[in-house]
Amino acid sequence: MFSCAFVEGDLAIADGVVVGTAPGLKGKREIDARGAHVVPGFIDAHVHLESSLLVPESFQRAVLPKGTTTAVCDPHELANVLGVPGIQFFLDAAARIRGGLRDLRERVPCDSHGLDLRVMVSSCVPATEFETNGGGTLDAAALAPLLGHAQALGLAEVMNVPGVLSGDPLVIDKLVAFDGRPLDGHAPLVTGRALSAYACAGITSCHESSELGEAQEKLRNGIAVWIREGSVAKDLDALAPLLTLATSTSVGFCTDDRNPLDIAHEGHLDFLIRGAIRKGVAPEVAYRAASWSVARHYGLAGPARGGERIGAIAPGFRADLVVLDDAATCAIRDVLVGGRFAGELDLPSPAVSTPPNTVRAAIPEEVDLVGPAGMVHVIGVRAGRILTDRQVAPSDGAGIRRLSVLERYGKGGKPANGYVHGFGEIDGAIGSSVGHDSHNLVVVGKEPRDMRVALASLAEVGGGFVVVQGGNVIARLPLPLGGLMSLAEPATIARSLQELRAASAAIGCFLPEPFLQLAFLSLPVIPSLKLTDRGLMDVDAFRLIDVRAA
Repeated sequence: MFSCAFVEGDLAIADGVVVGTAPGLKGKREIDARGAHVVPGFIDAHVHLESSLLVPESFQRAVLPKGTTTAVCDPHELANVLGVPGIQFFLDAAARIRGGLRDLRERVPCDSHGLDLRVMVSSCVPATEFETNGGGTLDAAALAPLLGHAQALGLAEVMNVPGVLSGDPLVIDKLVAFDGRPLDGHAPLVTGRALSAYACAGITSCHESSELGEAQEKLRNGIAVWIREGSVAKDLDALAPLLTLATSTSVGFCTDDRNPLDIAHEGHLDFLIRGAIRKGVAPEVAYRAASWSVARHYGLAGPARGGERIGAIAPGFRADLVVLDDAATCAIRDVLVGGRFAGELDLPSPAVSTPPNTVRAAIPEEVDLVGPAGMVHVIGVRAGRILTDRQVAPSDGAGIRRLSVLERYGKGGKPANGYVHGFGEIDGAIGSSVGHDSHNLVVVGKEPRDMRVALASLAEVGGGFVVVQGGNVIARLPLPLGGLMSLAEPATIARSLQELRAASAAIGCFLPEPFLQLAFLSLPVIPSLKLTDRGLMDVDAFRLIDVRAA
């Protein structure tokens, strides 16, 4: 990692830590890896585990075989549903699945269970004042005590860019409380003086660049760029040219939001690495970006608390390793966690009982799901992007479908209704309780009757995904934990997602990932038009507007 070059030799591990890389080393147990390449375990620089639909114990079962040994997560999805207990849920899980940090004063093996889950404390609960969440408003006083947890790193993505630029006291208080810790950014399409001011606030990373010039400007402003390839937001094609030997210390990879079907069929960070190499990135550079660069950014490459360092193959670094049959294609032979083969680890099962139903919304009548008619503002979906277009069109135009967002926390709100283009000529309805970031119920459909059935079906099971046609539920995946996650095994969830995708296609939806695409239509911090439970959001102007077009 330090010379960014492959070297041939022997690798010695003791007590879960690399202790030598010189030729001729011997050990009590010897592994013949001649002809293979060994690289550090991959580090996901920014991920919402909730979007994998998996609880942490299940998530590690899905990603460890793909080479991901560390993940830096932001639990703001569950935090928006439950508040501080949502963040604490992930901190507790991180402690369970990894175990305590090794104390150098005790000559004992590293207590390493599995995935090293690090938690960035969620900064934007709620993301804006233009939506209703269940977790209330988490200010600096509520968040600061969480920093004492061993797995807590810093402040997660600061999405309230206007709040930073205007000096909003609630935002500034959080930046001050986390001073000296990593501060993650979230600044799509922010450039020029606004970007300079954002960087002056101490924010040093961003995963929201979707264009090459945008990412280059962020690097010049001292903001590390995490190249994202999720299930909806896919930026690798545009940003791969950014990753060179010169930039590799400030560029990393992240998945942000990636579902278990894509993890199973395409991969996790290994998928990004393969894609980057195919686009001309040198393998040595790609593997540096996938490990040491991210570890260094978050202070995990050393000196680290408890004496453990990660992200490189060198004496004193934890032996989180990926053995490759072929470096150019990231063909994984084995994964080691703390010097132990991942396949030999006794991974814990989810420690969660049957969760309470967090969907407390009153199901509206069909008439309540009817938006204004005539010329209206329409949200334009970009397949594979979370950015949206805006257009003015007749409400009954070709390819235009109804879109409704229903506040689900029992606070008495009626649905907000609008229109969307880009799902296809769907004849039925698609509904979800995953509605970033406040996670109200979101449904798109042709007729209010099917939309109402979808909402009622979600409320019945405590949230999830559903497809309706002709007034009947034809596919459904319950997500009872906060309306976001399932306690089922990754393979079971993947099969359900395949059934949901097939059902969506059967009713005329041509989007490859309609559910996450739908989820981002209520996220009011991503340009350009979005719909929250309070109305149609003009993100560029940062205000609510009328659905009717003047």
